[in-house]
Amino acid sequence: MDWDKTFAKSDKVLHEKINFHNRFGIYISADMYKPKDFDTTAKYRGLIVGTPYGGVKEQGAGIYAQEMAERGYVAIAFDESYNGESGGMPRQTSSVEGFVEDFHAAVDFMGTRPYIDRDKIGVIGICGSGGFSLSAAQVDRRIKAVATVSMYDMSRVKANGWMDSWSVEDRNAYLDQLGEERWKEFAGGEVKTLGLPPTIDENTDPITTEFYEYYKMPRGEHPRATSHFTMTSDMGFMNYKLLDRIDSISPRPILFVIGENAHSRYFSEDAYKAAAEPKELVVIPGATHVDLYDRVDLIPFDKLDEFFTSNLK
Repeated sequence: MDWDKTFAKSDKVLHEKINFHNRFGIYISADMYKPKDFDTTAKYRGLIVGTPYGGVKEQGAGIYAQEMAERGYVAIAFDESYNGESGGMPRQTSSVEGFVEDFHAAVDFMGTRPYIDRDKIGVIGICGSGGFSLSAAQVDRRIKAVATVSMYDMSRVKANGWMDSWSVEDRNAYLDQLGEERWKEFAGGEVKTLGLPPTIDENTDPITTEFYEYYKMPRGEHPRATSHFTMTSDMGFMNYKLLDRIDSISPRPILFVIGENAHSRYFSEDAYKAAAEPKELVVIPGATHVDLYDRVDLIPFDKLDEFFTSNLK
């Protein structure tokens, strides 16, 4: 099988393509990574890795899954419903409930493998998947430990604007736009998507530039990572709080990993404050938000291994 990832294949792991269905009947496409010396009679710790918002399993999530498999875990990186190689229509939908459900479905899959100890299943959520994985863990007690990296709370930023900067008038004006867009699309109009611009220049804001330099340039570009979602998807996010019960994850542990220079660090810092013990916040010196997608020299794999080894036992 051709290797279609943005990173090199390790000779220390076994790789296979898998799929499983969620409770909506949507098939989820995933890459599974196992240690090279995988023993079919043994029981392994299982890790589920979610992609950055707008990304696919062939990018950062795959890097994490492969690296953790080198360290003895069985790990999967999956595409969210409606995106990548996963099923679901219409395409490029961003579903706040669906993306959380995909984590539940991944736990269903992992916990029914004969080689997985179903009492030793953890998750790693990168960027937007950080919020989705925490939301899943709030109600899915089969998830025994959660690590987030460069976490984004997509429900918060969609509802309140960047850094909670929207006024009530700003929010209502956008809701009016969404309502009008739904009417247009219901009547047969072209579906509008939001995402990265086709090009950037010196006037482009630094956050957009950071994402563009990953998703639209050789460093992280992948043909299935459109970095666009339908505009009308935002309405669901504006009516949902992903982390409303984050304290209920306790006594299961949470590890938050953020870059010192990440524009997104306020999401993890606030979630850390709201979470109950046991919890830990790790700040990576000099790292930006996107650095922790693929900069293996900065990603704290030793810390992640220590966290899951200690808490999946």
